[in-house]
Amino acid sequence: MKNSIIIFSTAVMLFIVTAFCPHTDITSVVAAKTTVIPTDTTEVATEKVTEACESLTPYKSNVLATYYADKFNGRKTTSGERFHNTKYTAAHMKLPFGTMLRVTNEKTGKFVDVKVNDRGPFSKKLEIDLTKKAFMEIAPSKGCGTFKVKLEIIGKA
Repeated sequence: MKNSIIIFSTAVMLFIVTAFCPHTDITSVVAAKTTVIPTDTTEVATEKVTEACESLTPYKSNVLATYYADKFNGRKTTSGERFHNTKYTAAHMKLPFGTMLRVTNEKTGKFVDVKVNDRGPFSKKLEIDLTKKAFMEIAPSKGCGTFKVKLEIIGKA
């Protein structure tokens, strides 16, 4: 029974990958994305299949990131959406609204994916304002207010 579940899960994953990412080499996706987790019931764990279809375009590196103050919660952003410090969004001066960015802490390698939905920061030293949740997820320490990041635009391959 366990083997049939593994085979079925792998077949479903292969179908999804071939249907939505026809350019992707199936053997590399299966080898890279499938791992067996030993538990009382052996299951197949797969990462998001959409990651196989993503491409990262370098935008800028060695730039400063900061985060929004809590006082902005509930206010409208420049794009018209309501701001919430618990979401994964960001403000950038030039990138179009809706642009998905991967923001990577250059020292630790931790990264977070955010959507640009506001304008800012309004300082020449800073490149991007992240929500508090996104910022704290990749911050080197919880007491810092800024740190250097690398920005990459997430696009579909």
